[in-house]
This record gives sequence, structure tokens and C-alpha cells, in this order.
Amino acid sequence: MDPRGLLAARLSSHRLTAPAATIVDAARHMLAVQSQDLLAGRWALGVRTRKSPTLDAADAAFARGELVRAWTQRGTLHIIPARDLAWVLSVTADRQRQQAAGRHRALGIDGDVLDAAWRVIGPSARDGGCTRAEIFALLQSAGIDPTGQRGVHLLFALTVAGLICQGPIEGGRSSGGRGPIAREQRFVAVEEWIAAPAHPDDPLAELFVRYVDGHGPAGVRDFAWWSGLTIGAAHDAAERAAGRVREVDHGLFAALRAPRRSLDEATAFALPAFDEYYISYADRTPVCDAHRLDTVGPGKNGMVRPTLVERGRVAGVWSHADATRGAPAELFDPDADPAAAASALARFTRFVGD
Repeated sequence: MDPRGLLAARLSSHRLTAPAATIVDAARHMLAVQSQDLLAGRWALGVRTRKSPTLDAADAAFARGELVRAWTQRGTLHIIPARDLAWVLSVTADRQRQQAAGRHRALGIDGDVLDAAWRVIGPSARDGGCTRAEIFALLQSAGIDPTGQRGVHLLFALTVAGLICQGPIEGGRSSGGRGPIAREQRFVAVEEWIAAPAHPDDPLAELFVRYVDGHGPAGVRDFAWWSGLTIGAAHDAAERAAGRVREVDHGLFAALRAPRRSLDEATAFALPAFDEYYISYADRTPVCDAHRLDTVGPGKNGMVRPTLVERGRVAGVWSHADATRGAPAELFDPDADPAAAASALARFTRFVGD
């Protein structure tokens, strides 16, 4: 597939040039967007939504129980439609547990400790939920030490076991976008919070189809990276999804029906840290020059910087915090359009309400 065709198709499948009607619709299309930074995850959906979505609208979707955040794959937090959480974990949980097993042994986390933790946390999680700090205090009072990352790994283990997820935004902004941006959620009990979980006939095939719908054209290696599954499981998923995706080039799959592109499509997009358009492929050079990969990340600290994408390729980097103060993007492509970049950043500042 020629490079320009690949980029145009990915921009559309990512809902950048074919934005969704609402933030929840964007989430349903993407299935899971990386979100260890909560603001970045919410903007990842906002930038894929028509007109001028707001942070308040994203927070309201969490409050209604339509969206949750959880360790869905690769041991990494993602925002996902609530009804899709259980079946995704039915595919990815075992692999995540295998990858975390050594660390959990070192932290003394086993089945007995998890059972004890759930007995302590469960009542509050079922009754409106609790913050991370509140959970750690409960654990400490019950003699379960949450320090030294042990508490976070306990939350991870209870999440991949299907018991808890992150729901309502704690201390959300007041109407009109005033006040500090909330960066924390309440942990809630899945059985109480998610009323109507989906049950696809073949979850492994469904995961491949949904990945391709939101990220294609992409290959099996890309899916293996994104899902955290083995390459063997990824090949199995592609075979079982035959007929539900189309092969557009040797080893590259796309959705049967591409989203309809917007008539007023932008040429530049201010994408957040860890955005799916950059991070969710085994090979990122189709969208970013190889010598710029270290500039974007992941760096030694694991961070992936927010990117300014123009005509499908990374043309610069920016900062969430600096953008709200009016700072421009750092453009390293001499052909990048500063006015288009400024317009893309202005859309982000409208989203956060600053």
C-alpha cells in the first residue's frame, strides 16, 4: 500500500478525518484508548469527536457509566466502553497476569492476599466507589501494606480479575470548565457499575475486528503489540476474523466499511500523550521519521509526548500544560503550517475550557 494511501486510511479509521458524533461514539469505535494520563485519554476521544467537545462531556460519560478506565491490555490503563470491559479482559487477562507474575511474587501478592484485599475494598467499591487514597487507607487499616507499588499492583490484579474498574471522575470541573482539571477516578465494583456487559460469540476474533476498525490498515504484528497477546494468538485472531475484515495489501487489514470522511476535515491534529495514532503499531515509522522516534518516545521514563500531526505525519510535539497557556507547538517539520498547528492547539484549549 502506498504511503499516502496508508496515512489517509488510518486518519479516517482513527476518526480524525472522519470524527464521531459524540465522545462515547468515538470510544465505541476505538474500543480502547491508552490512558495512563487521564486528561490525555479524555482528549484522545475529544479530538476524534465532531465540532467542539468538552471535558465536561467526557466526564459526564464516566458519571453515566458509559465509559470506564481499566488495565485492559499490556498492563496499561485504557479508556473503554463499560459494556466491552469484561469480554476484552476474557482475552487479555491471562497474558497480563503472566507478565506481572514475577513482580507480584516479589511484592507478596497471591490469591490469599487478593481475597483479603477484596473483602476490605468490596463494600466501598459497591457503594459508590472510593479513590486510590481511600483504598490504600482501607488496606493499611486491615494490615495489608499498600506501599512500594504494592497497592497499585493489587488494584491492577483486582481489575484484571474483573472485580473493579475506574468509573466516575473524582472532583470533576464545574459547568463551564472552571476550576482545576480532575485527574483521578473512583474505583467501583464491576458487578454493580456495569449493568449490561456485551457477550460477543468469539471474543478473540472480535478483538481483532475492533482493533482493525479503529486502527487499520494494520497487520498481525501491530495487533499483537496493541493487544499484548502472543504472535501466535494474534495470527489465530486474524484467521478467526476472516470475512469480517478485508485485506487491502499483503498482510494489511482494514475495516469492511470505512468511516465517512468529514467535508471540513482539518489537516493538523494536536494528539495527546500516548495517542493511539502513534503508539498502537509495531512499526511507527509510517507516521514519524525514524530519527524523530526518540524525540516523541517512549523515552527512558516511558513517556510518549503529545504530537502535532499534519497530513498524517508527526510534524512536531507540544505540551498539555503549555498549550493552555498559549504556548505554540515545537514544530520540527520545516513544511509544517504554523496556523494549522495553532488551530489544532486551540481546539484542545477549548476542550479543557481554559
